[in-house]
Amino acid sequence: MQKRKTFRPWQPQQATLLPPSPREWLSEDHQVYFLLDLVDELDLSAILVPAQAKDPRGEKGFDPRMMTMLLLYAYCVGIVSSRKIERACYEDLAFRVLTGNQQPDHSRISEFRRRNLDALKGLFIQILRLCQKAGMVSLGHVALDGTKVQANASKHKAMSHERMLRAEKELQKEINALIRKAEILDAQEDRRYGKGNLGSELPDELRHKQGRLAKIRQARKEMEAETAAAAARQRQEEAEKARAKATAAEESDGSAPEQAELNRKAEAAAAKAAAAGDKAIEAAESAGLEPPDLEPLASDAMPRRGLARKADGTPTAKTQRNFTDSDSHLMQSGGTYLQGYNCQLAVDSDHQVIVAVGVSNQPPDVEHLEPMLERIAASAGELPDVMTMDAGYWSDDNAGHCEDLGIDAYIATGRLPHGKPPPPQRGPLPRDADARTRMARKIRSKKGSRIYAQRKAIVEPVNGQIKEGRGLRRFLLRGLEKVDGEWHLIAATHNLLKLFRYRRSQQQLWAAATG
Repeated sequence: MQKRKTFRPWQPQQATLLPPSPREWLSEDHQVYFLLDLVDELDLSAILVPAQAKDPRGEKGFDPRMMTMLLLYAYCVGIVSSRKIERACYEDLAFRVLTGNQQPDHSRISEFRRRNLDALKGLFIQILRLCQKAGMVSLGHVALDGTKVQANASKHKAMSHERMLRAEKELQKEINALIRKAEILDAQEDRRYGKGNLGSELPDELRHKQGRLAKIRQARKEMEAETAAAAARQRQEEAEKARAKATAAEESDGSAPEQAELNRKAEAAAAKAAAAGDKAIEAAESAGLEPPDLEPLASDAMPRRGLARKADGTPTAKTQRNFTDSDSHLMQSGGTYLQGYNCQLAVDSDHQVIVAVGVSNQPPDVEHLEPMLERIAASAGELPDVMTMDAGYWSDDNAGHCEDLGIDAYIATGRLPHGKPPPPQRGPLPRDADARTRMARKIRSKKGSRIYAQRKAIVEPVNGQIKEGRGLRRFLLRGLEKVDGEWHLIAATHNLLKLFRYRRSQQQLWAAATG
């Protein structure tokens, strides 16, 4: 009789006979071990020092280094929800090895991220420095691109200024009717139970409508404060330009009538700027906000969104504001609209390492070039030799700014059908050609078309790796400041993955070479 096939013993209830070693649970080249070794290479004092300064009494907390590595690994594998991270610490072997089989609850994970977001944001620079030290960044060719990322808010939770005003009137009318109805009921109950005795409470419907009215009214006031502040900044810029023209005329010894006219215009512009500033402060106070910052933006600051407004600084009828995340903006992306943010990426061509990032709620890309150049120089230490950008960044000023900085820029001047190369250059360049014509001719040249064609292989895959590979298509946090911190964390973990794979490939090459 033929012997039956036997199998390996399967006894899930069997306890281990010897203490297990975590090093045996994962492969030797697993990313978790890379992160555990990376702890000593990162400066985590901004997280450790405040945690060590706390009152030593009470229950011992989790090691901040472990919590930092936990968040980094979670973002590496596309898990951002604190509840999902907590579940992974119980169910996912890699998470259990990383935490030393500890399971912080979701509230602690969320609080740690909230409290240390600025310090976690700073890890982007540290990890970029490690990539530079490994020889992964040369800044020979950097591609810049903006991608729209969905906010943690629905576009259906936005309301236009016109609709807000109409809703306020309708709700106020309904509230007045309910109040009159409640007064009649109160009078009837007073006759039934006696005056001063407990009757019916405020109707739930009335409480709901009053709360909704207060929320809409506050959103409208905040919108009006934002547009008033934007108008005040514009008036201030106009006043500075008018004063600069008048000063230049004085230095050039212009005619007296011309000088008097320029001074008059400068004084009128200054008066308008002062009035707009007072109106912006008044609108902010009405909304219960801090006085607006009317100073010019820093050179590396992302642009502010330009909400549609009238000449007097009030919102137009169609200007919208979202109730869930008021900093987010309705943006066009892929033929549709999403409630989100414009996220900027500057990527080096050598190993697709991100060298600078930024977030704004201003949909067009054209205003982001100058601050992104400042951020590249600050984070990477110097500016790139060559830069490529799509048509969203084109403007005469941007082309001239790159030229002044010594950057060989290739900026598309118009959109072409997908996959279609630019038409070849024909004939000599006209002597009176403007900046757009010169740039279009530059990209159509053999050298230019070859360099610009590399852009889609440098920065576009990074967008895909973040959104599709890791599934990070939507922010978890709300508000521009927090979203900026989370985008830095996403970029830092992207570079972390690149560094991990690069070191692993180098180790494999070394092992193959040494036999």
